[in-house]
Amino acid sequence: MTLFYYGVIASLLAGMATGVGALPAFFFKNVSRNVLNTMLGASAGVMLAATSFSLVIPGIESGEIVMPGFGVYIVVFGMLSGAVVLDLIDKYLPHEHFIKGPEGPSSKLKRIWLFVIAITIHNFPEGMAVGVGFGTGDISSGISLAIGIGIQNMPEGLAVALPLLSLGYSRWKAFLIAALTGLVEPIGGILGAGAVTVFYPVLPFALAFAAGAMLFVISDEIIPETHSQGKSRQATYGVMVGFVIMMALDNLLG
Repeated sequence: MTLFYYGVIASLLAGMATGVGALPAFFFKNVSRNVLNTMLGASAGVMLAATSFSLVIPGIESGEIVMPGFGVYIVVFGMLSGAVVLDLIDKYLPHEHFIKGPEGPSSKLKRIWLFVIAITIHNFPEGMAVGVGFGTGDISSGISLAIGIGIQNMPEGLAVALPLLSLGYSRWKAFLIAALTGLVEPIGGILGAGAVTVFYPVLPFALAFAAGAMLFVISDEIIPETHSQGKSRQATYGVMVGFVIMMALDNLLG
């Protein structure tokens, strides 16, 4: 059960990094779109590296232990399952993105709650990834994954807070809403860590499921938002830098 608690605490700390990222909203109402795109690109790069080195590779390795010769097939199935589940949630749960606009069925909810739902959809698989990461039994891998998710949560916190300011919300309210959106991650952490610590054979599938869900978020939401206004070169370099940072972090702590 120790690994379970580590996973929950780590996912909570990673989620709280969203609030840390929103702190500049107390001092600035606007940040250059290029700067924000670069930061979001870096967060996508961190998620890509975390998916590759902390989820997919350990998933294949643990899959070979659970079912020798079938590890890669378990991971393929798990990744596709994660992407399909996120796609269905995205289609059937009403929500709204700051740039892409409304998605899913129509709703009478206030826009702010639709924004919160969108961020919740985004953050849940990240929390689950951290929880599952600790479920591998490799503490250093879990820590590097939690740090990486925390790093990439910071620009997302700012990306939530600044549009709220432009909608007329006070600095405190914008900060609190941005911080609260990160607190869905411990819920994902509880489910992920609980599943794999109680039922070890589901570990490879759980790692792959989290990887597929994160890849879906990167491709469907983060990268399109950074390219939405045509100035994508800075975001592309951001992806490269974020990937390299997470790769180095995983190697140094591994």
